[in-house]
Amino acid sequence: MNLIKDLLLVNKLTVKKSIKSFSKNWMLIFTGLVYTLLNILILFILNTFFKGPLYILVGFIMAIVSSSLISNYLYLLSNIINYDRITMGNFKEGFKFYLWKIYGVFFIAWIANYLLSLLTGILGTSGDLVNKIISIIILIGLNPLPETIYQKYYSPFESIQYAFEFMKGNWFNWLLPNILLYLLLYLVTGKVIVDLFATHLSFGLDLSLKGIGIYILGQVVFSFIMIYRGHLFKLLSTSTRRKRMYMNEFYD
Repeated sequence: MNLIKDLLLVNKLTVKKSIKSFSKNWMLIFTGLVYTLLNILILFILNTFFKGPLYILVGFIMAIVSSSLISNYLYLLSNIINYDRITMGNFKEGFKFYLWKIYGVFFIAWIANYLLSLLTGILGTSGDLVNKIISIIILIGLNPLPETIYQKYYSPFESIQYAFEFMKGNWFNWLLPNILLYLLLYLVTGKVIVDLFATHLSFGLDLSLKGIGIYILGQVVFSFIMIYRGHLFKLLSTSTRRKRMYMNEFYD
């Protein structure tokens, strides 16, 4: 019973804060279009100037670019969650704020993926099943990694460790609302988000009024989800169930 009471309390508080933050920072929904245009521009530049032997550098550069765009988005979320506002200055600063921290996480993921590929190669036909199981465990166990990166002052490896520890202690309060929110996103857009570091919905090539309308509505839902996750993580990571129940009457 206490588990359910805590779930209701946590989400009641989170909903209230998220609605307030989203109403003040609704322009976050347009960042997805900006990131898409930047990606297209950067890919055009790289494909134009990095040809022949230089093309080997494209993968390295794109990893930094991706880290930079994710850094920008997480920095905007950080300012929304902590200060309830974002500015053009935040947008300019965001590209480098968490850049190397995110790149460090990607590097660790690359090493882990390489070792996993060796393991699945040894296992033969059972390798694909093992790979899928491990991928699901990582997707669930590291689900709050983006929030850990922008709300906690940890190194890349420590951030991964903390995300796992957070999930061990808060899996019920974290997973249930996230499942419901992403189910809503799927019902609205038909898209399933499996990328831990998704910063927006892909625009696609549907330029009809319906396609554009669904994309904008999807971006609204996605942006609200990310704000909701930020407030939910902050509340759960800075309190305990006992403390929340005790302090219930003091929350506004």
